[in-house]
Amino acid sequence: MKTLTENGLTAAALARLGRTPNPRMKQIMTALIRHLHGFVRETGLTPAEWKTGIEFLTAVGHITDDKRQEFILLSDTLGVSAMVDLVRHRRLEHGTDSSLLGPFYRDGAPEQPLGASIAGNTPGEAIVLRGQVTDAHGRPLADALLDVWQAAPNGRYEIQDEHQAGMNLRGRFRTNADGRYEFRSVKPKSYPVPDDGPVGMLLRAQGRHPYRPAHIHFIVTADGYEPLITALYIAGDSYIESDAVFGAKQWLTVGYHKSRAAKGKGERAPDAIEFDFALAAAAETPRSRRPRPARSARPAARSRQRRAISGNIYSNI
Repeated sequence: MKTLTENGLTAAALARLGRTPNPRMKQIMTALIRHLHGFVRETGLTPAEWKTGIEFLTAVGHITDDKRQEFILLSDTLGVSAMVDLVRHRRLEHGTDSSLLGPFYRDGAPEQPLGASIAGNTPGEAIVLRGQVTDAHGRPLADALLDVWQAAPNGRYEIQDEHQAGMNLRGRFRTNADGRYEFRSVKPKSYPVPDDGPVGMLLRAQGRHPYRPAHIHFIVTADGYEPLITALYIAGDSYIESDAVFGAKQWLTVGYHKSRAAKGKGERAPDAIEFDFALAAAAETPRSRRPRPARSARPAARSRQRRAISGNIYSNI
C-alpha cells in the first residue's frame, strides 16, 4: 500500500473516476474533487472545522421540506445560483438578461386576458405593467407566454401566507399579434429571505443582511426560443446594490412612470412599468428530433417548456 501525500491523495481520488461512463459527470466530478481538495489544503481545514461544516449541511437538509428549500437558499446567498445563471446566459444569443427563478415559483397559474389584474383583493398601490416581447433582433413575437409572480406588499408569497388566496399575485398572459402584453398588479416591496434557519445563522455570522430588493418574477416562453427566466427590480430600492442573493442587475432595474390613462372615469391612473423582453433563439437540434409543432400540438410544446423550466427550479431564487 502506497503512503499517500496530499497531492497523491487527490491523484488517487481522480483516478477512481477513470471508468465513469457519463463524460459530463466525469468532467464535473473531476473538477469538484480537485477544487474540494484544493480548498482543504488552502485553508488548512481541521477535522473539527470539517465536522462543523457537515453538521451545518445536515441542518440545512433537516429544515428543507416541500415548502422550503434551504439548499436553494444556501446556493443563492453564496452567489452560486447567480454564477450558474451568468454562465448559462453568456452562451446564448443576445437577449434580455436572465435572473434567478427562486423557490417560490408554482406551475399552473391561471391564464388571464391582457389587462387583467393578478392582485385580486391584495391591498397595496396599484401598478400596470406593459411592453413587448420580441426576438433578439427586435421582431415582435405573437402568442408568447408570460408567467408572472411576486410577493405581496407584506413581503410574503402566497404559499408562505395562509391569509392570501391560492395563486394570489400569479398569472399567465399571452402577447397579442404585435407581441404586446399588459397586466395589473400592486407595487412590490423589499423583503427578507427566510433567516430563521441555518442559512440565516450563516448570514449573521458573516455580518450580512437577508433582504432582497423589490421585484417581480417572469418566465417568458415562445416556440423556437429559449425560455427566459428573469425579474424586474425596482430602482431606488435600498437593497438594490446589496441583494442577499446577488440577483439584481442593472439592465433589469426599472422605474415607475405615470400611466397613460385610468381604467374608469374619475379613477386615478396607476403608475406603470414599461419593459420589453427579447428572447434568444433556441439551440439547433437535428431535424428528426425537432419537428415543427402544429397549432393543435401546442399543449405538448408547452409541456416540454414546463419540463425545461422545472429543471432549473432547484438551482435559482
